[in-house]
Amino acid sequence: MLKVLLADDHTIVREGLRALLASDAGIEIVGEASNGLEAVQLAERTKPDVVVMDLAMPELNGVDATARIRAASPSTQVVVLSMHATAAHVRPALKAGARGYLLKGSGLSDLLRAIRSVAGGEAFFSPAVASLLLESDDESGGTLTPREREVLQLVGEGHSSASIAERLHLSVKTVEGHRSRLMVKLRATNVAGLVRHAVRLGLVDPSAATE
Repeated sequence: MLKVLLADDHTIVREGLRALLASDAGIEIVGEASNGLEAVQLAERTKPDVVVMDLAMPELNGVDATARIRAASPSTQVVVLSMHATAAHVRPALKAGARGYLLKGSGLSDLLRAIRSVAGGEAFFSPAVASLLLESDDESGGTLTPREREVLQLVGEGHSSASIAERLHLSVKTVEGHRSRLMVKLRATNVAGLVRHAVRLGLVDPSAATE
């Protein structure tokens, strides 16, 4: 059972999300927040596995709320659900620690996949979001850094973020940040896509790759 917290300043959106997600027996809605500060407070109290976060909210915006939640509870993952699809909105959210980014209007199946992916240690982005980042910033498609290559290789070998952090002497949050940037740079929408890139770049032997 995955514990999910909903954060959106529009009541009708929260009610709609609750009704949709309630159809899945594997998800429990543990709270609803109408602003960023409330989201932070509820996350501290309920310790959700995943927060579904809007960006444009009163009191505290979704980006800063994400950063506070991730700092207080690294095990809580954040999926942004927003109507904004510009790099100016997406990049700050990823930097704050969001592991998923979906556009409002995405189907329930995509939202469920995003929730399960981030809860399982993966990242998840709408294909349109990844494409937009690549088109809007040439740097995002540039050469991987040595650290990113190390992380990509270990992902390809089937290691979790916690395992990678231990091997590279990094924090789990730092590893997750590398994984999120890899998703954007390589235009991958899930961990299987990262594995395929690790094989393509010669970092992982195809017979040893774990998708």
